[in-house]
Amino acid sequence: MEAEKVEYELVEEFLAEIKKEFGEEDKESLKIAELKRIEQEGRTIEEFVQDFKRVARGSDYKRCSLIKEFK
Repeated sequence: MEAEKVEYELVEEFLAEIKKEFGEEDKESLKIAELKRIEQEGRTIEEFVQDFKRVARGSDYKRCSLIKEFK
């Protein structure tokens, strides 16, 4: 039996589907997944740092791990 292949255009769509399927119980894992995909793109460093800090809240990452993700 072959698994159904589902493609998402945006990571946010994927995360919303996970929330819908599994509920809000694993917020920490969702925060970690969001941290791993965040990029500066066209934003200033100040904007990026602010967004990174917002996403990091609730991730339960320790300081050292957050620094690694930031880099």
